[in-house]
Amino acid sequence: MTPTHTRGKMKCVQRFLIAPSLLLAGGLAGCGHSPTLNILGSFFPSWLICLFAGIILAAGANRAFVRFALDKEILWPVVVYPCLAVLFACTLWLVLFS
Repeated sequence: MTPTHTRGKMKCVQRFLIAPSLLLAGGLAGCGHSPTLNILGSFFPSWLICLFAGIILAAGANRAFVRFALDKEILWPVVVYPCLAVLFACTLWLVLFS
């Protein structure tokens, strides 16, 4: 092998290594701040707290639907109530943490 052929291979390998290393560096730069909350000395992720609040709000929505007799109109409550919990959790996340 000639030295120029080896250099050509090295440049090709360097090109393939630059893009993943830049993506990795960019991904690690986003980890500068951990979205956690200190509750009684224990750190909980913010998304977990929003998820619990979303479940509680979905249960409250269920009670409101039962109170106004709208629960009979829901065809698939197994799908609707988890979707409501996710909707409430994502809304809380966006309002409180971004």
